[in-house]
Amino acid sequence: MEFALFLHLGTLLAVLIYFFKDWKNLLFLKDLKLLRFLIIATLVSAIVGFLLYSLVINIVVGAGLLFLTGFGLLITAYFHKKKKHLEIKEDWLAVIVGLLQGLAVIPGVSRSGATIFGLSVKKDNPKEILTISYLMSAPVVLGSGLLVYFKNPKPLLEAWPALLVSFFVGLISLKILLRISQKINFFKFALIFSLLCFIGAFMLL
Repeated sequence: MEFALFLHLGTLLAVLIYFFKDWKNLLFLKDLKLLRFLIIATLVSAIVGFLLYSLVINIVVGAGLLFLTGFGLLITAYFHKKKKHLEIKEDWLAVIVGLLQGLAVIPGVSRSGATIFGLSVKKDNPKEILTISYLMSAPVVLGSGLLVYFKNPKPLLEAWPALLVSFFVGLISLKILLRISQKINFFKFALIFSLLCFIGAFMLL
């Protein structure tokens, strides 16, 4: 589990590079609404993730939670097909999505699937949902990766080739997913992610 958290530093670099313009806007306070959302979501994720980490570090839950995430996305796809949305304030949405991201510290919970599910409660633009989901990942991935590194740096320093691979795979995956998100409606988008969760769960069995 700790090795997997460390490898996410590779995907973090991919997120920083791919969404460079978004990070620039946030850094220069040009998108205060998104900045506020990310701060709230990150704080909630950090609290939930920290509290859960010590409890689940030696627990392997695996396929069951991936199946659960897949069903959640399947239900999401259905509600968006019926054009049903919840009227919820942006700050509360940030709390909900931050909570779901924090739960991703549990083995088997897909961070992307969970945050997409949470964001889709109010939003229905696949590109916007993916962008926010990946921007959200950066602070928590950086924090968890550094925490793991400082606990026991020596074995992880030898894993730099895997870190490099995770960067390139992450960058390619981002380009593919963002391109797909611009060409399909949210129903198909959620359905695809649901199927990916199911496939991942079957592979773990």
